[in-house]
Amino acid sequence: MTTYAIGDLQGCGGALQRLLDEIAFDPAQDKLWFAGDLINRGPSSLLALQSVKNLGDAAVTVIGNHDLHLLMVMAGFRNTAKKDTLDDILNSPQPQRDEYFHWLRHQPLIHRDASLGVTLTHAGIYPLWDIRKAMLLAAEVEAVLRGPDHLDFLHALPGKCEDKWRDSLDGIERLRFITAAFTRMRYCKEDGSLEFNFKGSPKDAPGQFYPWYLLPNRVAVDDHLYFGHWASHGESPVDTVVPLDFGCVWGGCLVAIAIESGERFSVDCKNER
Repeated sequence: MTTYAIGDLQGCGGALQRLLDEIAFDPAQDKLWFAGDLINRGPSSLLALQSVKNLGDAAVTVIGNHDLHLLMVMAGFRNTAKKDTLDDILNSPQPQRDEYFHWLRHQPLIHRDASLGVTLTHAGIYPLWDIRKAMLLAAEVEAVLRGPDHLDFLHALPGKCEDKWRDSLDGIERLRFITAAFTRMRYCKEDGSLEFNFKGSPKDAPGQFYPWYLLPNRVAVDDHLYFGHWASHGESPVDTVVPLDFGCVWGGCLVAIAIESGERFSVDCKNER
């Protein structure tokens, strides 16, 4: 059995099929971990969504910011953006739309395998949280998103987010920060406040911005973390922090890393768009 961690699909369903051929994926033995952002910007969002959903217990996906965007659009609380490629999902018959909506909002923000000592999230782990705290806080959002108040949550989610965690945060402000940390984070300032505006690579970052995993007082330094979300990032200087998003949707490549061995597989996506 091999566990493969796979980067952001972003609607590149064809690239996923080629990657599964490349790794000779066997759903009876192997497991796939997806870093979220299954859909949007690529040419085949519906194929990507259906492909992962149809894998059943052979796959795990965490929720990314584009996945949340789709949920808000499907709920009627947000309009599609000019660059969105969600029409094939949104134009599906209503029973299928309802099924996709239900399935996607029941996916986790964080996935951890204690036996492997590995954790997967879309954007990372907020540096002032340890793994236990991150899992507990993720569970707060997951419970709301899966529960009877999920529409209220999706309606309120786009509001202004606090830039720094405080244990005293409550209500929607608390849920917004937790969600943002797991799905939108790239940089932090030295005091732990999140920086959302700069999205470039670490080599181009202003000196006061730290990639979240390089904050000097980061807590969860002993766990192996896999994350997506950051197509401009490149390779990581930290062995235990493994980026998965190599810009498939922008003509880069779609990557799968065998967690047990560290072996890396990829398919070229230059023609994906």
